Amino acid sequence: MPSHRSSTTRERMLDAALEVMRSRGVARATTKEIAREAGFSEAALYKHFDDKTALFVAVLVERVPSRLGEVLDRLPERVGTAAVEDVLAEVAGEALAFYRETFPLGASLFSEPTVFAAHRAALDRLGTGPHVAVDAVASYLAAEGDAGRVDAAVAPRAAALLLLGACQMTAFLEAFTDGPRPSPDDDAATAADLARAAARSLVR
Repeated sequence: MPSHRSSTTRERMLDAALEVMRSRGVARATTKEIAREAGFSEAALYKHFDDKTALFVAVLVERVPSRLGEVLDRLPERVGTAAVEDVLAEVAGEALAFYRETFPLGASLFSEPTVFAAHRAALDRLGTGPHVAVDAVASYLAAEGDAGRVDAAVAPRAAALLLLGACQMTAFLEAFTDGPRPSPDDDAATAADLARAAARSLVR
């Protein structure tokens, strides 16, 4: 059994879930395997998590090294303050980090239709999913449009999809080519480039 730095049962389960999901993908990782990796029974795992999807969401929130959720939550207070391009660059930087970590975890879901349908239904029950980031950025851009800082002719959701879609495609290409991991400076430059491209079509 691997050693774990985390001390509580729940934390050890999250550590084990991340290890198993990274090696097998979410679709093929089982709660039994995760519990065994953590050194507990499957019944013990279900005392902390309702199902595998709840465990996966907890892994995303508590183990994936990204501040994306925090940045998205702060978008309403950024309206009318910092330059739109700067805000989008911050979003893009965190989105790159998030998608890079989560794409390999979740990609296997698409190869298992039954598992994917159950996972999607569970995300709906939890009130979360990949649309959350798009909705947050679209709402921010709509508010900036109302403030007269973004061209009202540009559809906010389309712009959000373009920015976040580019971040996700960047992560996909990195995973596909299996090249060296970009440095923080590389990520910052990519995020700035994507934000600049988006802002030039948005800002008046």
